[in-house]
Amino acid sequence: MSLCLPEKPLPTITLWLVTEQFRLDSRELSPLQEVQMNSTILTQPQSPLHDAQSFSKTVRLRRSYRGFLPTPVPEEILRNVLEDAQHAPSNCNTQPWNVHIVSGNKLTELAKILHEKNNAGAFTPDFTFDMDHFYGVYGERKNAQGKAYYEAMNIAREDKEGRHRAVAYNYSFFNAPHVALLFMPTFGDNVRVAGDIGMYGQTFLLSLAAHGLGGIPQTSLGFFADPIRHFLGIPDNLKLLFGISFGYPDEAAPGNRMRMDRVNISESVTFHN
Repeated sequence: MSLCLPEKPLPTITLWLVTEQFRLDSRELSPLQEVQMNSTILTQPQSPLHDAQSFSKTVRLRRSYRGFLPTPVPEEILRNVLEDAQHAPSNCNTQPWNVHIVSGNKLTELAKILHEKNNAGAFTPDFTFDMDHFYGVYGERKNAQGKAYYEAMNIAREDKEGRHRAVAYNYSFFNAPHVALLFMPTFGDNVRVAGDIGMYGQTFLLSLAAHGLGGIPQTSLGFFADPIRHFLGIPDNLKLLFGISFGYPDEAAPGNRMRMDRVNISESVTFHN
């Protein structure tokens, strides 16, 4: 089938494209180029290589945000994210995650409770945790992350009050409009169940990134398992592992200036042939 065009050239059309970096890109296309481009989009299936590249970019796009806009996530998008996360793997397909999404006035009330408990030092974690237990290179990485965060927040090492405020920011959920609290049943030593919850959390975070959203996993929320359970009416047999505050990232937030590197795979992977 031939495409008939008038002898007199038609004016070019300005087409705005959204790039993979979520920026607008203006390109001048002639009508024929536009038709050819649209034909390619409609007729060419995505290749496995394209899918792999898209996934890799989503993985690298995901980062821990420490500052959010107050804009709520539309319910349809949130449900899509939750549907994606539901496909996370788990031991024997037990799907042991029990997820509670807190938003709006409930979130404001919960933040007030957590700040009160934090100021009183009333910690009730379901699983013991001590930052000093990180040893060797793991302790070095932990310290490097803390140093980078305080520098991004312009908090000096000797500013104890400023450091306290920075830690307490966790309990304002970094101003996110939502938090997902991940509870789990207990089986045996709980290690396998915790692994399942971790895989769910990562899938949730990747879906957030794919939808143009951001999140941050917070084990610090687990320090107040009892008051959170009481506030939300959750039974004692479900244990709080961590939470994920999420929403639309505030790129201007000081905490979001921080970027953390990853070590080379040679430091964490051993090949046996």
